[in-house]
Amino acid sequence: MSNLSDTTILVIEDEPDLREGLQHNLELEGYTIETAADGNEGLRKAREGRASLILLDLMLPVMPGLEVLRTLRDTGHETPVIIISAKGQDRDKVAGLELGADDYLTKPFGLSELTARIRAVLRRTQAGARAGVSNKPSATVMKFPDLVVDWKRFTVTREDSEAQLSRYEAEILRMLIDRRGEVVSRQDLLRRVWGYVHLPATRTVDNHIARLRKKVERDVENPVHVVTVHGLGYRFESDLLEES
Repeated sequence: MSNLSDTTILVIEDEPDLREGLQHNLELEGYTIETAADGNEGLRKAREGRASLILLDLMLPVMPGLEVLRTLRDTGHETPVIIISAKGQDRDKVAGLELGADDYLTKPFGLSELTARIRAVLRRTQAGARAGVSNKPSATVMKFPDLVVDWKRFTVTREDSEAQLSRYEAEILRMLIDRRGEVVSRQDLLRRVWGYVHLPATRTVDNHIARLRKKVERDVENPVHVVTVHGLGYRFESDLLEES
């Protein structure tokens, strides 16, 4: 990033000394910082969309951090999130990553480690966005049995019901459709959509697939478009009827 002052980080942390310390030190690194002291305030500021990245504590008043993250992801907000928490048990890390967190830091942590994680997450996010743009299909609208995908508007329509795709959902669907009939592995999706080089142990792909199926499938328990190939990955099975 050539100009860190253009990168806004939202710090959602209820402990005043830590919140102010993070703000001070990250501003010295060149970032623009916004803060929130509880989950409700953090969720409101996150939804405003100004932040390029969110630092999220789990043990927050009013609304817990995991609920903030769940609400953001369920409503299509894909801003990268790094969880910062004193809760270092594996189950807490897994819960955060499965809900769509991009990384997890256990308190106490050093500033150098935090800034390295921030840079890595921002690089991955930007790499994934660039990969998605380069793979955009030439067709604007693609029609399949019981499904219409509008790439220009990032929407899918099924039975006259339209749903908005998040960026990650759109990129997953785009990659599966580009390679329809072939198995696409979770590893391929993590590399191409998220831009990972070293692949983490995470259910991020599976959780995004589950959300995508709610929008494209008539019956999510028996999918006909995005099917699971157990032990390998996912495959888009529907035949293309028309494109324009």
